[in-house]
Amino acid sequence: MPGRVARQVVEGALEAMARMSMTPLNYWAEFAVDVPLGAALICGGLRMGKLDSTSILVTILLGLLLFSLIEYAFHRWLLHGSVQFLVKGHRAHHEDPQGYDSLPFFLPGLILLALAGMLACLLPAGRSFLLIGTVALGYAAYGISHFVLHHHRFQRGLGRRWAANHHVHHFRANTNFGVTTPLWDVLMGTRYVAPSRG
Repeated sequence: MPGRVARQVVEGALEAMARMSMTPLNYWAEFAVDVPLGAALICGGLRMGKLDSTSILVTILLGLLLFSLIEYAFHRWLLHGSVQFLVKGHRAHHEDPQGYDSLPFFLPGLILLALAGMLACLLPAGRSFLLIGTVALGYAAYGISHFVLHHHRFQRGLGRRWAANHHVHHFRANTNFGVTTPLWDVLMGTRYVAPSRG
């Protein structure tokens, strides 16, 4: 009996988070958390790290690369995987790409703080904070980019190709998992290639 009650409480909490996650307030609140968090981690990392400019640049580039891998892996293996709470919310996005479904606004920040803490056990804290701060700002840039891709019609050039790359994913869900970059789709063999007409 106590196990059933606990399961019902957990299911109820997940359902409430799923409803909240589909609201515009939750969508925009995530930026209000992630941008200051990323900036604070970067500032803290720069103050604590005593890093030279080359180390700072390399750490930021590694943070952006790490973010792009996290974005790809999360999208491919969790949002299109077996974690039903995440799959259900992402399915809603595929059904209504202009909707406001996203993760609960507090969850990415908590995960990023946990990553920064764990990484600080392995690397100097300043470098860890700089790295994860860059990941946090990469995540915020991803969120804004994704919103723009679905709410703006690019007419030409790089913007049109970038949007088309993502829109293909909505029709061929097992391809083009990267939103900010096609790098990992190319490396993992999941980039959509149109059949040749010949």
